[in-house]
Amino acid sequence: MADELIKVAEDSARSGFFLISGTALSTVILAIGSILTGRFLGPELYGQYTLALVIPSLLLTFTDLGINQGITKFTASLKSKGETKRLARIIEYGLLLRASTGIAIFIINYVFADIFSSFFLQRPDLAFYIRIASTSILFQVIFSTATSAFVGLDKTEYNALSANVQALAKTIISISLVLLGFGVAGAIIGYVTSYIVAAIAGIALLFLMIREKQDVKDSYNISDDLKTLMRYGAPLYISVLLTSFVPLYQNFILAIFTTDTDIGNYKAAANFTALVAVLSVPITTALLPAFSKLDSETNNKIEGFFKLANKYTAMIILPIAFLLILLSNEIVEIVYGSTYQPASLFLAIFCLTYFLVGLGYLTLSSFFNGLGETKTTLKASIIALIALIVLSPALTKTYSVPGLIIASLIASTASTIYGAYIARKNFQIKFDVRSIVRIYLISAVCSIPLLVFHFTHLPALFNVPIGGLLYLITYATLTPLAGIMTIPEIQMAKRITQKIPLLKLFAKPLLKYEENILRMIKKK
Repeated sequence: MADELIKVAEDSARSGFFLISGTALSTVILAIGSILTGRFLGPELYGQYTLALVIPSLLLTFTDLGINQGITKFTASLKSKGETKRLARIIEYGLLLRASTGIAIFIINYVFADIFSSFFLQRPDLAFYIRIASTSILFQVIFSTATSAFVGLDKTEYNALSANVQALAKTIISISLVLLGFGVAGAIIGYVTSYIVAAIAGIALLFLMIREKQDVKDSYNISDDLKTLMRYGAPLYISVLLTSFVPLYQNFILAIFTTDTDIGNYKAAANFTALVAVLSVPITTALLPAFSKLDSETNNKIEGFFKLANKYTAMIILPIAFLLILLSNEIVEIVYGSTYQPASLFLAIFCLTYFLVGLGYLTLSSFFNGLGETKTTLKASIIALIALIVLSPALTKTYSVPGLIIASLIASTASTIYGAYIARKNFQIKFDVRSIVRIYLISAVCSIPLLVFHFTHLPALFNVPIGGLLYLITYATLTPLAGIMTIPEIQMAKRITQKIPLLKLFAKPLLKYEENILRMIKKK
């Protein structure tokens, strides 16, 4: 592999590590905070707190404009080309544009809080809380824009730091104010304050990074940079709006064709997909700047990196999907108890979506967006949405909740196949079919020891860690035996991970184990 691709892979691995670790830690902190806040407020007040955040969260979607991904894409590509002055301008204009929309949406939320609470929530008494929560919109916009810039600048450690500052501030302030007797208002103030703190921290770090790149004497056309951002972001903005419509539509279909119990089990199963999202979202986020750095006219480099990214993404995500399917009964029982038994089936069907990873399910969007082909991303979103709208009613009516999940799976499949077709047709992208097929086969074969282990009938608390460890050891052993990893690839992986001390700590023994297996085979 060329040195340029190895450098891109190193940056991508580094970014992915900090994004995954930062996301995981902030998720844990927020989960603890949510649990404690819920316990201290009680069901009724916690319900009011949750509903008060619905309208601001929904309106926040309209502030996106596709600018965040545009900032990530252009900062990464401009940084790789050495155009640091324009890089700083792109960040400034993107931040200014998003802040303007944030202010506008905040005013709308604040002014019409009474109407929103009465009409949409059927609870006019929540208007006061909605007004408090609306303040968070502007600061969430600033916070998310800064973190997008960090990703493009290969400073994802600052992204992780900002996310954890927000999580800690929310948890500490919300719980403190609730305990001091401020109730729902205290919890919401903690929510708002956390974004104020995180936004200030993020902007301060970002300013220190780009101030040396600014040049007041530099002549430029402001409209050109704004047009570039808007032209790139508009299709992504529409995609975001279409995607945000999906949960609302699914809840509407569920309300018509299923029972409240079915919906509760569906929600419980959906919550577990966040476990995979802790890995999948950082991976796709880290790949966007990686593809942005590659010259779109150099197809061999793009194809080489795409194969590498898609292969290693499949190697990470597929085993986790298999594990969640195999251990779905135990996982649901541990977290929710035996009364949520149907949720285990729903979770297993949910995880089938990640079986599309070999076809580019998690890499194609970053690929297209990195190369500036955001219209293709929009077309893929439209295909998925049309399939979902058409199939959901009939399948849900016939098969209840599994039918709805299957409709979503078919929609994702159609969208992914379209993306793979366009990537092959327009960019001559070829998938590493041999390695991908072997990853699927090995992931399935590793299920056999775990299925045998299930006959021991151990308690769920023992089954999950022991069964998971058994699967992962088998997977790590069979991967080199099946030729999925070669000695040069392992050495390349060592080189990629060695610059990240904490990642190296975990990766080194695993890679050494697989390398020893390959060398033993070679000797024989």
